[in-house]
Amino acid sequence: MKACKSSDLAPRRDARVPVAELKIVIAGGFGVGKTTLVATLSEIPPLTTEEVLTSAGEGVDDLHGVEGKITTTVAMDFGRITFPSPNRTMILFLFGTPGQERFWFTWDELSRGAVGAVVLADTRRLEDSFAAVGYFEEQALPFLVAVNQFDGADRYEPDEVREALELGPDVPVIPCDVRQRASAKNVLITLVTHSLNRRRPLMTGAPA
Repeated sequence: MKACKSSDLAPRRDARVPVAELKIVIAGGFGVGKTTLVATLSEIPPLTTEEVLTSAGEGVDDLHGVEGKITTTVAMDFGRITFPSPNRTMILFLFGTPGQERFWFTWDELSRGAVGAVVLADTRRLEDSFAAVGYFEEQALPFLVAVNQFDGADRYEPDEVREALELGPDVPVIPCDVRQRASAKNVLITLVTHSLNRRRPLMTGAPA
């Protein structure tokens, strides 16, 4: 992973405008598009820890459905995106998790302090999303499921995906194309809105 100075991560902004800095986790199965999502959104050169797949992963990493994939994230992806506003600028720090089970031990550290999570799903391998869904449910961290619409993959209604993943009615399920910036930004906006709505009753003491 390339080293960077703290000054490289600080966007130029009007010092008079309040800033909210939020940490977002992006998780999901192997090869579902997490690295691409971070790269599409990041306003700085994304920091990645991708390595070429080697024989060490044979018999361990499940390549079903992504046989053409030759690299894998071994620690994390990192990016940053700023949403400027006259009243409050919002800076989102994006942390992509590794997808393979042998790297799940990194999830605790990457999720610490996060306000919400994106679970990327591939309808061709929907079962690969269960681990991330279960993890964030256990952590009581607000999350949504973003269905990455791969070329040639079958399309399903959000409620069909919700039923297949056994999600509660309060978990947003939205389609997206992580290669398209507008679509990827919509995922973040939906997540932040969902997270703030989940946290507001806790902050006011009202029932959730």
